[in-house]
This record gives sequence, structure tokens and C-alpha cells, in this order.
Amino acid sequence: MADTHDNSALILVDIQNDYFPGGRNPVVGAEAAARVAKQVLNKAREKREPIIHIQHISLRPNATFFLPDTPGIEIYPLLAPLPDEIVVQKHHPNAFRETRLLDELRSRQISRLFFCGMMTHMCIDTTVRAASDLGFQCVVVGEATATRDLTHGNITVPAAHVQAAFLAGLSGLFAKVI
Repeated sequence: MADTHDNSALILVDIQNDYFPGGRNPVVGAEAAARVAKQVLNKAREKREPIIHIQHISLRPNATFFLPDTPGIEIYPLLAPLPDEIVVQKHHPNAFRETRLLDELRSRQISRLFFCGMMTHMCIDTTVRAASDLGFQCVVVGEATATRDLTHGNITVPAAHVQAAFLAGLSGLFAKVI
């Protein structure tokens, strides 16, 4: 994490039970990413930096995961929020859309965001690009993110390739990927 003088915050995106083995939509490498995210979380806690947990609850008709009032929406126990940490609920891939996230960051004069979470190709990508557009310096902890295989037509792209492509796409213009 950065030193405390650059007004950094840690954003943990959708590290929720449904993305882990036994959940409704497990992603490849979720447990390994969570272990790295836990290390980042511990550093942020030591430095007393603001920590914001993003929790997706799907209100979309025909949604298959992150369903309201199910264990799948709960934040993964390894990264459970402490009482003084912020939890922002969202209903769209972009954690800024129709949430209080921007207000929470601006009220704390945050300028730099560290991101960990799920899924790299969806909510991480969308939220980091939005944060960059809003003027934040963004840092993505690549090993603390995970995704899944994607299919287009009759082509399946392995999760490792999806992960590499999306981190590469964010790196540079939108974020520093570490």
C-alpha cells in the first residue's frame, strides 16, 4: 500500500461466497486471490487507511447468483469487514453506479485507490475504468483478482487468458497493475 500521505483507500470488490467453491458462480483462482487480498487488507488496516468492501446483490430478473437473502451474497469470511469498515452495496458491475461510493471517497479526500476482487473481466474492469474517468489514481493488485473462462460463439477463452487480457487492458491508461 501507499504511504498515508497520498490519501489512499482499499476497495475490495465482490469478494463474496458465490465466487468460491460451492458457490453459485465460482471463479478460477478465487481462493488464491482472496489470500493475496487478505495480505493487502492487513497492510491497509495496519496503516489505518480507509477500507471499502463492495457487495453485489443482484436485482436483475433471472439472475443466477448474488441473489438477495442467500449465503452467496455474504462477504467471504477471510475478508470479513471489521465494524469500522465501510460496506457499499451495488446492483450493477460498476461500483460507482447508483451507490454512495463516490461520496464516501470524496468525503475522505481520497485520490488513490487500490483494487482487489472479483471478477476481473466484469466488475474490476468496469469499476477501475469508472474510477479513472472520475480522476482517481488506480492501482490493481493483479494477484488479488480472479475471473472465469469466457465463451464467445464456439470459442472458450481460458480464465488465465481472460485475466491476462483484462489486466493488460487496464494497465497504463486506466491503472497501474502490480
